[in-house]
Amino acid sequence: MKYLVLILAAVSILLQGCGDKQAENIVQLKGGIKGGGVYRINELENVRSLDPVRINDNVSHHVAHQIYDLLIDLDKDLNIVQDLSHRYEISEDGLLYTFYLRKGVKFQDNACFPDGKGREMTASDVKYSFDRVCDPRTGTLGFDYFKNYVEGAIEFHEEVSAAGRESRDPKFTGVSGYIAKDDTTFQIKLTKPFGPFIYYLCLGFSYIVPREAVEKYGQDFFQNPVGTGPFIFVDWKQDLELNLKKNPGYWNKDEFGNQLPYLDGVKFKFLKETSQQMLEFQNGNLDECYRVPNESFKAIVTPEKTLTPEYSKFALQKVPSLSIQFYGFLTTGKIFNNEKVRQAFNYAIDRDKILKFVLNGQGFMGAVYGIVPPSMPDYDVEKINGYRFDLDKAKLLMKEAGYPDGNGFPEAVLQINSGGDRNIQIAESIQNMLKEIGVNMKLNILQFAQHLDNIDAGRADFYRLGWIADYPDPENFLNLYYGKNVPKNPKDISPINSTRYQNPEFDKIFEQAIAVTDRIKRNELYLQAEQIAVSQAPMLLIFYEEDYMLLQSYVKGYYLDPMHRVNFRHLWLDK
Repeated sequence: MKYLVLILAAVSILLQGCGDKQAENIVQLKGGIKGGGVYRINELENVRSLDPVRINDNVSHHVAHQIYDLLIDLDKDLNIVQDLSHRYEISEDGLLYTFYLRKGVKFQDNACFPDGKGREMTASDVKYSFDRVCDPRTGTLGFDYFKNYVEGAIEFHEEVSAAGRESRDPKFTGVSGYIAKDDTTFQIKLTKPFGPFIYYLCLGFSYIVPREAVEKYGQDFFQNPVGTGPFIFVDWKQDLELNLKKNPGYWNKDEFGNQLPYLDGVKFKFLKETSQQMLEFQNGNLDECYRVPNESFKAIVTPEKTLTPEYSKFALQKVPSLSIQFYGFLTTGKIFNNEKVRQAFNYAIDRDKILKFVLNGQGFMGAVYGIVPPSMPDYDVEKINGYRFDLDKAKLLMKEAGYPDGNGFPEAVLQINSGGDRNIQIAESIQNMLKEIGVNMKLNILQFAQHLDNIDAGRADFYRLGWIADYPDPENFLNLYYGKNVPKNPKDISPINSTRYQNPEFDKIFEQAIAVTDRIKRNELYLQAEQIAVSQAPMLLIFYEEDYMLLQSYVKGYYLDPMHRVNFRHLWLDK
């Protein structure tokens, strides 16, 4: 009997294996591409919402980007490409954006539609979706992006809020600056030119949704998403897994005429530890592993940034990311209001040592230029004169600041959050480096929420932060230096410009730059403004990040980009 059970179990396992292979249903397509299969990916954090107006985190965006489409999107090199619009125009004065929509694009089949069949998307759906971003009733997290630029956005938001307080219907049905001119033409009117505005349309807030789905699912729309994208939502088991299936009615095809997407489905898992994720990947239970555990990095990646022999059966993708790690100085405080002290700290740091011995090579390069990372498209960071290790210059600056050999300099307290110990290891390294100029630095380690509260409120003189781009324009980084982001009342919070740095000349050039719609001309002005800020050192810039992703060898047509935008439209499995 015992042997019979074992035999039956073995047969069962064998049949299950055959069943898995049949379920994948890999088929040959034109152009040497294969279709079918389910892609398995892990996220280290949980999905928060799949309602576009509430998406302000990477994980939710990774899932939502497979379900929804945008008017325009970004390719792997962060260049703008057409999506639901096949063409767009920006008026010469930079105030009117006109999008010409594709015909025949349909929403996914869903119970919210009559007979469950998805209908054609029109410009009215685009207006409805953008109106929702400015409607306080939706719980929107994206209003701040649009309120200062889109005509009528503030008025609509305030009127809807007032109507809610007064228990009446609002006088406005939408934002006046969002115009559905006809079924295939959508326009956006701005109150003033803002060059980076085009990138706002690539944010998760700008996905297009149908009114029927929002009205049917109400408060539960965040977990019942419906869009025009390549994959249809199936189910979501909180903290465990989330499943998508192929949208057979997706509007797009590849260059060979194959229907997109190639995959039959996608499975997201939510393991929280990088070590556990790595183990599941090695065991073949995941098709990708984004982030290599720092403690294992040297065993997996060589100094030349290729895979070691033990891991050579996998594929490695790496890219300099649009992100930076830095320490901020409270420039209005009593300790770091001295520009020479801030400059001295910057020259005292050997960034190459930090990359080599603390990060084990897991970083792109030391931040020897400015705050804008080298991976920013069409932005020549080498034109910025930043800070390289120069101990003699650091000591001289401390002397000129009135603190020869650090004598008389008050105890510096660096506030950090632990960040899986990496932040602590970096801080301890910098702590030792600053001793060389006579500075004693203590560490104050806080929980992330309290850490941010202290920074925003101006209660931290010296603190750790990182910045990851929301969109590929230098404004997204230089905004951290913009003086008009500093509140007039010093007791008010300053969450964007947390160093409270102010320079009228920087502000003047920065404002000139953001009013220019031509990206190349805008970048030239950004460089001028950035040099002004970097020279005054409101931050201790440490290093530019680099992202690493391991893939199973059979994964094709999938690329890691500098903003870690996840796109499965052209991914296929060579099985």
